[in-house]
Amino acid sequence: MNKRIARLLLILSIFAAATASAAEVETRESLTSHGIGIQRGGVGDGKLIYNSHDPLVTSGTREKSAKTRDASKSTATESRTPNTDFWFYDVDVQLFSDLDRDGYFHGIDLLFDADTSYSAADVYAVVYLSYEYGPWNEYAETEDFTLFGTSSTDEYIIETELVAGYPTGSYDMLIELYDAWDSTLLAVIGPDDAADLALLPLEDADRDAPSGGTTQVVVNSGGGGSFSWVLLLVLLAVRMTFRPHAARLSK
Repeated sequence: MNKRIARLLLILSIFAAATASAAEVETRESLTSHGIGIQRGGVGDGKLIYNSHDPLVTSGTREKSAKTRDASKSTATESRTPNTDFWFYDVDVQLFSDLDRDGYFHGIDLLFDADTSYSAADVYAVVYLSYEYGPWNEYAETEDFTLFGTSSTDEYIIETELVAGYPTGSYDMLIELYDAWDSTLLAVIGPDDAADLALLPLEDADRDAPSGGTTQVVVNSGGGGSFSWVLLLVLLAVRMTFRPHAARLSK
């Protein structure tokens, strides 16, 4: 093998490694609408929010509780033990939007009913996804809302379209309920407690391309944008590799 070919193969191997690294740090993006009494079945009603999160963490230990609350939101030391005066009465998950019909969806319609022994309590919820039994990754957070005892009129709905950063696979879901006043953990429900939160076949919209459709290449300045400059460097290196030989041929 001559030096020119060996150099080219080295460049291509570096390019492949850099491309894989870029994919691993893909920023997670999603659209979410949430609220009480909104129409189920798709994102659009309720309050619409664009979410951008750090890349999906796929390796490490998965705990029963995510334990990732921002300390700046709390005015007291958080207890990690759920409060017996709060609990989840019901939870229901419906998946939607499988454009390529491969059995993996990029839409999540989550409904949960939390109850309390108090007549009323202000709370908020944080929802997480776990990819292939990896660590919990936050993907949605509600605004503050009020629980009214054991009434079903306070059922909360979170509808989400996963836009980017969620590879095709099986996901579990976790919901944590927090006190709106001091961010104390009140209740937790996960795949060990409710079958609806386990083994959800999901992928993001970027990967949910209909069969036979066209592929659009987008240069993004966010997490996935590094692919473009890596490709540029590779093409420049290949040009520099072959240019000396071409110059000798022209003499």
